[in-house]
Amino acid sequence: MENFKRRHSKLINSSRLLYQEYSDVVLNKAIQSQKRVDSFAERVEPSSPRLRRKVLSPQDSYLQRLSVSSNASLWQDIPMIRGSRMLLNMSRDEQKLQEAKFELIMSEASYLRSLNVAVDHFQRSAELQAMLTNQERQWLFSRLHDVRDVSASFLFDLEEKFEEDMFTFHVCDVALKHAPEFRRVYLPYVTNQTYQEQTFQRLLNGNAGFQQVLERLESDPVCQRLSLKSFLILPFQRITRLKLLLQNILKRTRPGSEEEVQATQAYDALEKLIKDCNENVQRMKSTEELIYLSQKIEFECKIFPLISQSRRLVKCGELTALDFSTLSPKWKVTTRPIYLHLFNDCLLLSRPKEGGRFVVFDHAAFSDVRGEKCEMKLHGTNKNVFRLFLLQNYQGKRVEFLFRTETHSEKLRWISALAPPRGELDLLECPDAPQVQCIKTYKARENDELALEKADIIMVMQYSNDGWIEGVKLSDRERGWFPSEHVELISSKHARQKNLKEEQRVKNAKQQ
Repeated sequence: MENFKRRHSKLINSSRLLYQEYSDVVLNKAIQSQKRVDSFAERVEPSSPRLRRKVLSPQDSYLQRLSVSSNASLWQDIPMIRGSRMLLNMSRDEQKLQEAKFELIMSEASYLRSLNVAVDHFQRSAELQAMLTNQERQWLFSRLHDVRDVSASFLFDLEEKFEEDMFTFHVCDVALKHAPEFRRVYLPYVTNQTYQEQTFQRLLNGNAGFQQVLERLESDPVCQRLSLKSFLILPFQRITRLKLLLQNILKRTRPGSEEEVQATQAYDALEKLIKDCNENVQRMKSTEELIYLSQKIEFECKIFPLISQSRRLVKCGELTALDFSTLSPKWKVTTRPIYLHLFNDCLLLSRPKEGGRFVVFDHAAFSDVRGEKCEMKLHGTNKNVFRLFLLQNYQGKRVEFLFRTETHSEKLRWISALAPPRGELDLLECPDAPQVQCIKTYKARENDELALEKADIIMVMQYSNDGWIEGVKLSDRERGWFPSEHVELISSKHARQKNLKEEQRVKNAKQQ
């Protein structure tokens, strides 16, 4: 497939945007679309069967006109489609379905354009190759050329389908056909993520020659002022986006139709691939964390082997333990630092030492650990407190601690992390729960945080008083914490109900 040449479609007159910019434009439009629903703009059906478009006045800026007219072209803007009798005879829902399918094709074309830059301009640069060892090349670029070839083949088939019948073309059967190839190239590429990040950072910090060559390559007009790193992370972003595009199509297919079956199967295949990718990345990250910790931890209590294939770190951090002396009439409080390492199967309590080392003095199975809000009225520096119960520690005893955290959000995050495992949330049982939409990408920094992409819809579970939110993403039911400045509240009940119904529609299709 290395010499595979994709012919250029005469029908898809896409802009020259690279995928990074194209994706940003599309996601910004999705955010604006949600805001329109939120402000009841779409509650009234337009009088014409053609989708109502925003009419721009002459006063609107050039950039506004450009963003509506050219940047992520619509299917109905194609000259052969626009004004045709067939378009006028289609219902609004049928038009929306075709637009959703066309977006998948357009975005793949833009994605391939960026992959071509990543492979031809960066990976195959003789100057850059000379700076790297064979191992560094492997870790940095992994199987990027294979990802590019699979994308080229996928786009070729999508365009053929589109050109066969521009009005009722299908894309989900094509995605399903290519799913095994996606798995073949994306699983190793995404699994390599940890090594890729480490290698890139090490070269950037310790190799002046690499830095200079990279600056020259990145300043080339072909990159459109985008960094190598933004090209390397594209496959991670694309595979997730592809699943959401298929989900968007699935929501609009006719229930019980053959197209719904194909959309569901394609969506399922991508969902399983992403789950496997995430598990692989998590497993590699966890193993590295455990190896590193095992070198830093010593036990003064009963020792147990720390490294285990199924063990992963959920949360860790230093807290302040409060000890009350009941002998004093004024309840004298003494404090001591205790470091908690919470894993999916156990909790370690340590005394922190110099050099980032820890002495474990107690531990318990996760099933024997409980975190609870503290009802005691404590003020001043002791206001963010919670109780930790070890129902049975390593000696078989019940132990209780009172901990203080620096912030309110940290207290709530510990209580949430220490809660027993939860079953999958039934969204329809939470019709009145607040919802927010991501307006600015957020990369999770800790294990209990939720990574967010623009336009993600999240159901809010709880707020802290210092700007953090715990929520569940509607698209994949992932749960975690994120800063409130990355999201906006969806205030309309109608908009929230619409979001829940769409997600339930996907769930029902999968069950059938």
